[in-house]
Parts: sequence; structure tokens; C-alpha cells
Amino acid sequence: MAKISFDEFYREQYGERWEELKAALLSDIEDKTSPDNLESPYFMDRTSIETAFLLPLSEGDIVLDMCAAPGGKTIVLLTRLKGSGKLVSNDRSADRRERMRRAIETTVCDEWRKNSIITGHDSSKWGLYEKDIYDAILLDAPCSSERHVIQSKEHFAAWSPSRPKRLQALQYSMLASAMLALKEGGYLLYSTCSINKGEDEDIIARFMKKHPGEAEEIQIQLENGEKREHGVIVLPDRSGGRGPMYAALLKKI
Repeated sequence: MAKISFDEFYREQYGERWEELKAALLSDIEDKTSPDNLESPYFMDRTSIETAFLLPLSEGDIVLDMCAAPGGKTIVLLTRLKGSGKLVSNDRSADRRERMRRAIETTVCDEWRKNSIITGHDSSKWGLYEKDIYDAILLDAPCSSERHVIQSKEHFAAWSPSRPKRLQALQYSMLASAMLALKEGGYLLYSTCSINKGEDEDIIARFMKKHPGEAEEIQIQLENGEKREHGVIVLPDRSGGRGPMYAALLKKI
């Protein structure tokens, strides 16, 4: 049986819209800006900044950014906490952690990063060791990152349907782990830069089905966001180049 192609895989999800979306993914048109109140600018997708503001935070909160590198959303969280509470910024890759460390040190003032630490743990097993600890968790999960794939000849040639399938297993294990680490009444923001339904709303739907009564979904909005069964997605073909960015917010009951 012939292997399904990248185009076939996403055309099945997006139908006639796929060609328009594909062109936007290939385009260099992006909408980037820097978060406010930094010592030096850190440019990132405008929707990524907006997404980091969807996680409810209060002064003194203990917060976990489970997959924090390259650090853009962590920088936003630090500007929101303003030195209060605690922020744990995690990534398994030593190289990515070092790049994130340098980004934080050059953009965020000493006072605002004093209560933050960088770690290198396995996010999919986090909940086994720290249960009911965090007031808020951001899980910006590893994903297919189709905009990067489609713009890279090497990554595009290597793509196969098995990659999103493997990522879905990892994303779900990370989400389940994050929910264990979250306090009752705490909030978990799940996000990806994938356009794949299987890595976005299907992950949330699977958790809600397998863990009934453990969480409720909180409705959120993003500028240019398109509502999905769970969460919202911003796609570059209808947002002036922003995204892709998917987000869903859960509250632990």
C-alpha cells in the first residue's frame, strides 16, 4: 500500500481550504512582535504572546512551563508573575535549555526572574513525582510544526504519517502527567503550533473521555481564532500570517 503523502494527509482534514492554507504556511508573511516590559526585545509570533496570556495567574502562584524552550512563552509568564511565586521552566534538551537561559537573562530583569528555575526532566513522567503541586501549568507540547516542515526540504522529504501518530502518544502522556501535577482548582493550558486535529482537539477529547469529571474546559478566545470542538486555533491563511497556534484551557476539578 502506498504511503499517504503530506498533502493527502492534510487535505483530508481541510478539504478545499488546504491549498490556501498550504500557501500561507509556505509564505514568509508573519506577524511578529515582542512582549512588553522587557529589557531587550524578544520577537515572536503575536498569537504566541496572546496564548501565554490565556493561562490564569495570580500573584504568588507556583507555575510550571513543561516544554518551555525556546522560551518565548516562559518570558511572557515571567513578565506576568513579576518576581512573585515560582516559575519552573522545563525542557529535556540541554542545548535548548541553554538557549532559553540566555534568552531569559538578556530580556527579563533580575527582579522578575529571581524566583524562576530551569530544569531538564521528562514531562511525560512529571506527575509521578510531583502531584498536586502547581497552581497553573503551560503545556506547549512538541508537535508536527507543519510550518517548519513544509518550509524545509529535508524535513518535508522525511515526513510520514507515523510522525504525528508518535507525537500524539507523547502529547497525551504529557497532558495526563500535567493534570496529576496540577492542584485541584488549578489551570492547565494546552497548546501546539500544529494544524493537525489529532494533535490538538483530539488530545483534549481523549483526556476528557478517559477521565470524566476530573477537569472542565474553560472557553477561551484568540484574535482570529477559529473555534474547534475543544479549544481554538489560529491559522495563517485567515490571520495575516499569524500561527498556526492551537490552545485549550482546562481547570482541574
